[in-house]
Amino acid sequence: MNFQHTEDRRMLADTLNRFVTEQYAFATRDALARSDSGFSRELWVRFAELGVVGALFNEADGGLGGEGFDIAVVFECLGRGLVVEPFLGALVVGRALAHVGSGVQRALIPSLIEGHAVAALAHDEPGSHYELSKVTARASRSSSGWVLTGVKSVVQQGAEADFFLVSARTSGAADAEAGISLFVVPRETAGVMLRGYGKSDGGRAAELVLNEVCLPDTALLGERDAGFATLEYSIGAGVLALCAEALGAMDVAKEHTLEYLRTRKQFGVAIGSFQALQHRMADLLLEIEQARSAVINAAAAFGAGRVERERALSAAKYTIGRIGARVAEESIQMHGGIGMTWELPLAHYAKRLVMIDHQLGDEDHHLERYINLGRS
Repeated sequence: MNFQHTEDRRMLADTLNRFVTEQYAFATRDALARSDSGFSRELWVRFAELGVVGALFNEADGGLGGEGFDIAVVFECLGRGLVVEPFLGALVVGRALAHVGSGVQRALIPSLIEGHAVAALAHDEPGSHYELSKVTARASRSSSGWVLTGVKSVVQQGAEADFFLVSARTSGAADAEAGISLFVVPRETAGVMLRGYGKSDGGRAAELVLNEVCLPDTALLGERDAGFATLEYSIGAGVLALCAEALGAMDVAKEHTLEYLRTRKQFGVAIGSFQALQHRMADLLLEIEQARSAVINAAAAFGAGRVERERALSAAKYTIGRIGARVAEESIQMHGGIGMTWELPLAHYAKRLVMIDHQLGDEDHHLERYINLGRS
């Protein structure tokens, strides 16, 4: 395996890291994360102008890359800056549109690449416990198309989204893979109700209520009852993105902790000279490199067959969940009491690392999934 990025990816990473450093300082990010919208539309467009969103899509869809390593490079840089703009929704929804969308539906992708639209995945439901196949929202046929009813929870940037990718059951049991269909739902559709709220790690999410939402036949994405495979594929891209984002956040938490150990003094010497702290930091560095290897493996397997791809993604998500929590805990503990203060950027990195474990399946879920995929 070639561990060296292409020249284009290195240039993209350099450009994005420089932009985040110069234009996305922690104070800016913190203000955006606490704002009513949870992110900046203006900055979303500026990120798009840099080609960052385009790097998440294949050239056939108007993008600049779209491979696993392109996704990993972008989100690792975003993780370093704790960027709250709606990249994850653009990736997951956009890849689903590209995967099985009609010509009209695929025409939505350029609006995402150019930063002119915000998309959100509305799949999780209360009590679903990360299971992709557990969908109780219903879609029934009507004389003019479809009628959707149900509730979706933790829709990232949902209150600001221009359109949603909604999963609904058109047949089968509530936990069956077969019988799930996907629908593209514009925000202004009658019956769509949203309740936005702030997240503990910054940014906003929303609860989406579908109250007899009437949609035309053209809203159906792909084939009826066959949405599970598309969900698995597009959410897999999101899992890779979250793992890479966590890796970027880990690197910054590591750098901040090393700097603190070099400068904080006790008994007249830097605390980094204490052997106990040196051993703890060395163990942490090894763990972060293990997480990096897992992300590289997942990025390399993203274009492989289903079982190989999904096992690599679950292995990476499990590893990231376990190591991310340890990085958060150790970094704060080695900072001492100051590590808990909200004014210190480290506290925000630690919280984001913990919360990434709970997005798109936690470590327990992905460990079980990895084992089950090995039996198939």
